[in-house]
Amino acid sequence: MNTKTVNFIITFILALVFSFFLPWWSVMTAAIIAVLLFELKGFAVFYIPFLSIFLFWTLYSFILSNTNDFTLAKKIAVLLPLGGNPYLLILVTGVIGGIAAGIAGIFGKQCKLLLPH
Repeated sequence: MNTKTVNFIITFILALVFSFFLPWWSVMTAAIIAVLLFELKGFAVFYIPFLSIFLFWTLYSFILSNTNDFTLAKKIAVLLPLGGNPYLLILVTGVIGGIAAGIAGIFGKQCKLLLPH
């Protein structure tokens, strides 16, 4: 496996584990740790953590919402300018989590550059 795939999987697994006992920002911690352990280069520093957490939050919010027939998601989608569409809300949730993780990945890369080799 190449570094991008390993980083994607590690970020996903760490986010899953951290989500059991840490708040929402734990996805950023997962992205930072994964980038520190498995170095990424170029634009991959942003988009690999972004895709990993986008997939994680989208799946996780879909599973949580599906168990209650999207009741809460429908109500929140009405409050936001989403036309009451719970699936669009789930997509927006994934994008927000992905952006947070992508920025955290860049931060992790910058921290790694500061550490002595």
